[in-house]
Amino acid sequence: MIRAAMAESELARGLLAGDRRALARAITLVQDDDPDGRELVREIYSRTGGAAIVGFTGPPGAGKSTLIGALTRRRRAAGREIGVLSIDPSSPFSGGAVLGDRIRLSEHFLDHGVFIRSMATRGALGGLAEAALQSTLLMDAAGCEEIYLETVGVGQAEVGIAGHADSVVLVLVPGSGDSVQALKAGVMEIPDIIVVNKADHPLTDVLVRELRGALSLAPPSAGWNVAIVTTDALSGHGVEQLEAVLQSHRDTLGDAGALERRRRLHLRGEVIALASARMRRALEQRLEGDERFEALIDEVAERRLDPASAAAALSERPDA
Repeated sequence: MIRAAMAESELARGLLAGDRRALARAITLVQDDDPDGRELVREIYSRTGGAAIVGFTGPPGAGKSTLIGALTRRRRAAGREIGVLSIDPSSPFSGGAVLGDRIRLSEHFLDHGVFIRSMATRGALGGLAEAALQSTLLMDAAGCEEIYLETVGVGQAEVGIAGHADSVVLVLVPGSGDSVQALKAGVMEIPDIIVVNKADHPLTDVLVRELRGALSLAPPSAGWNVAIVTTDALSGHGVEQLEAVLQSHRDTLGDAGALERRRRLHLRGEVIALASARMRRALEQRLEGDERFEALIDEVAERRLDPASAAAALSERPDA
């Protein structure tokens, strides 16, 4: 136990000193739900809260990774330390990240001021892995001043990124059926900024008009109206404007005290989500091989008891 505590402290010191190898090791620990990872997060938590967290979501192929790469280039030119966390689909074989979007950020691989990591969803709803918050905390503690979270995609249920980021950017491309999906009410409530990427497409103006029409139906905002920015990430067109709009959004949140309230709400949701996940795992372990539980499932399978009633019976058990 003493050796473990010393190792954790050494890892924390390396992390807080900005050692990228220490950061990579620390993220692996939290991804694996290792107790040492949880202890490490406890050690460094008081040193977090300084990073600006920006979430990028949108359909696959919208150019999110390329856009993040272009934005990272500009922010590095301004001297900012950047962390990128790409949430990828899980491999059905290894459970690891399939897409490995880091390849689109290859120009930053040798830049010590940029830390890039891919993380598999492992079935997490909303395209965000359970360890995403802990990983952003570790990046924050390691000195990343801006952290970019990139999700797998977007859909009506995939809105989890809004519970992690200070600013949410929805990236769309014209001439795509996915853009119609994004116009649905649940998704249009996610972003603070909408980026229409690959703006050299002839249908760009059509999509911008559709987006403005959809946004006009939303209730008026107290402090910030969703901004629409057109970009071409490959050429860099519009990235400077996106950079300025992101800063404007952060300034607006800070001036109104909304950033602190937003972060508190996010942390509240995260605590409940983590507690729920751990309670579920504990319940599943307790019910493993439980004869009374299997008998209850038999009744449900034989249509003698409905699932809701079975769940109520299970919750009433003093040992459940």
